Parts: sequence; structure tokens; C-alpha cells
Amino acid sequence: MSRPHRIVIVGAGVAGLELATRLGNRLGKRGRAEITLIDAERVHLWKPLLHEVAAGTLDPAEHEVTLLAHARRHHLRFRIGRLETLDRSQSLVWLAPYYNEEGEELIPRRSFPYDTLIIAVGSISNDFHTPGVAEHCWFLDTLPEAEKFQHHLLEALLKAGTHKPRKPGMDPLDVIIVGGGATGVELAAQLHQISRQLTQYGFDELDPDQRVRITIIEAGPRILPALPDRLSQNVTQELESLGIRVITGERVTEVSAEGMKTAEGNFLPAAIKVWAAGIRAPDCLDHLDGLETNRSHQLKVRRNLLTTLDERIFAIGDCADIPADAKGNKTPPRAQAAHQQARFIARAIRRRLKGKREIGEYVYRDYGSLVTLGRYDTVGSLMGSLTGSVWVSGLIARMVYLSLYKMHQVALHGWLRTLALTLAHLLRRTVDPQIKLH
Repeated sequence: MSRPHRIVIVGAGVAGLELATRLGNRLGKRGRAEITLIDAERVHLWKPLLHEVAAGTLDPAEHEVTLLAHARRHHLRFRIGRLETLDRSQSLVWLAPYYNEEGEELIPRRSFPYDTLIIAVGSISNDFHTPGVAEHCWFLDTLPEAEKFQHHLLEALLKAGTHKPRKPGMDPLDVIIVGGGATGVELAAQLHQISRQLTQYGFDELDPDQRVRITIIEAGPRILPALPDRLSQNVTQELESLGIRVITGERVTEVSAEGMKTAEGNFLPAAIKVWAAGIRAPDCLDHLDGLETNRSHQLKVRRNLLTTLDERIFAIGDCADIPADAKGNKTPPRAQAAHQQARFIARAIRRRLKGKREIGEYVYRDYGSLVTLGRYDTVGSLMGSLTGSVWVSGLIARMVYLSLYKMHQVALHGWLRTLALTLAHLLRRTVDPQIKLH
């Protein structure tokens, strides 16, 4: 009897975890494949929720997926570790040693064999080698980073509400967010919201209108370049009406402990600095036994998502450099793209196991872009074959925005469990505070 096909998936983000779940339910359950999922973290959280964790408007304990338990439930294996390199001649994935917070080595360097390998390690913030960013800015690429930022923010707001300014009119808490994409805009709105909600929970001395100032800096001509110009203008007006300063057409050239310098010669003081100006793939992808990468460290793949130099290795999600389609459009780094790629790879692997050589080509279908401004508004554009592009806002946009997350939950847990989780979350909202206070 031949052994099961060995499938290794590196990365438990949206694409990697959805793919592992599909393959486990279809192939692992029937013993047709042995699926191993590898990630550097023990839990998974839908990445578009990280800005809410950072602001404290979402408790990650309610939404995170424990990967060990999920793997057992869906007929696959989970192994913790960080990708180091590959040995393509021996079909081995090598993981770096795993250390705890005190620097003690818990797991030595080790390898896993594969017949099919899928790399889905996602992306990290791109600081474009700007001096001082790594030392003085917060990044929101992972759940631990978002949680640390939330704790720091809560302490900073407490201090702002109890320390009087050294000079009249001086703001003790200036928050600057670099990057006017969805993450930066959504985070700014959430920070504005919690600075006002905190007064309901004993922060009576905090006057957010006088003591907290939030600024978004965008190097491009407008924020939210993925949305139509009209929607971008509407969001800008909404942010400014809330007192959030929006600066466009200005590039940050240096960051210090005191603030930021721009190419135009301006200096902006800031106590809290968040970098959300772009993404790139992790550096480790440049050292994968000769696989081709681009300037952003993404793995180059063909239209079928196979790497250009190896027929047994796929790359999906933000870490894949997918060729433009027939119209010249590139696949954007969105959760909906990762969801579609997971479905495509699951079908492709099943076809291969049936002996079919042709697996087709991946085609990205754009269903639109949505941005939520917390309790204030949700706006975006929906796209379909019948309606074309439709601009939406308010309750309809909010419901569609939430449905994207529910689609992810359904892919992981099924409809029945997703319904139960949604009901449990609604019930908890009746007893839990609106913001995380610890």
C-alpha cells in the first residue's frame, strides 16, 4: 500500500488556514493525504481585525482560532515554527529553532518532508528603509504586535488624562499613522472612537478634543487609492469632521523619538507613531534554494500559482507575485484574494492526486473594496457581473463588510458553528464593555 501524499503548508493566515482546512476535510479525513500546517504563532486571527485589536474595540480571545485544536478537528497536523530555508533536492522544509520570550530554545532546528509544498507566509510592513522607522514606530502585522500596541495605547491615554501639558495648548498625546490605506484609515477612526468611549469607564479627566490629536500621513495624492475618488473624498471629509487631520502628498523621510520629518521639510511631533505605509514579503523567501523573488521579496509564480522554478511548490496570499491578468490588473493583497486562492489550490491538488496534469489558471474576481470607520460609517464599492461597480455606505456596507469575515469563519468552521459563534458574540456584547480595558 502506497503512503499518503505529503502536503506541507507554511503559514496559517487566511489563505494557508483555509486551504489546510479544505484539504484536511477532503483528503486528510479519507487518508488520501497527510497535511502538515506550519506557523510561527499558536493562534490565528483574521488579519483585517488587527486594527480593532490594536484600538481595543475587539477582544481577540473571542475570535482567535487555536491552531492545535483546529488541526485535530480537521484531520491535519499543526507544527509551530518559522520558515528558514528549503532543500528542494531532498524535498525538505527547514524551520529555524523556536525560542520562548526569555530566549530559551524550546524546539531545535528541524525539517519536514513534502510531496507538495504551499508557501503562504503572508506579508509584513514595508518601511522602505526609512531611517528610524524600525526603532520608533509600531507595526500591526501580527496579533502579539496589536496586543502590545493596545496596552501601550491604554497607558498613554491614561497618562494624557491625568498629566497637565507643560505649555497651554500643547497636546500631550499626538498619534501619527503613516499610510492612508484601509489599515491606516480604519485604525484612525477606531482610535478616535475609543478616546471618547474611555470617558464612560472612569477616564473622566481625559478631554479627547483637547488632549488627543490623530493624524494620517499619505505620500500619495489621496487616501484609499483602492477606492473610487468620490469615496476617498467622502472618507476624507468624514475623518476631518471628526477632528482627524489628513495630510496627503507628503512623504516621511525620517522618524525619531520626538516625531517625524517629511520630504517637504516639515516636522510633526508624535508620541505614538504607527507605520502602515505598505507591505512586503518576509526576507526568508530570498533564501529558498534558488526560488525566484521580486524586489518586495515575493515569490514569483505563474498564473497557476506554481513557483516559476519548481512544479511541486505553490505560493499564495500576500507573499506571491502573481502575474497580471489579460487586462493588466494585478491581484491585490486582500483577504478575498487569499480566500479565492485557497479554493483554487485545493481543487488543483485534488486534480493532481487524480492524475490530471492540467490544473488551470487562477483568475482573481474583484467583488469590491470596503472600509469601516468604526461606529461612524462604512463605505466602499461592490462589483458584480450584472451591476458593475456600485457605491455603498452605511448599514448595507457594514453588513457586507461583516459578511466577508463570516465567509472566512464558514470556510474554517462550517455554517452551523459560525452561526453559533455569531450568536455567542452577540450575547457577550450585552455584558462585556465596548472596549478592552486591560
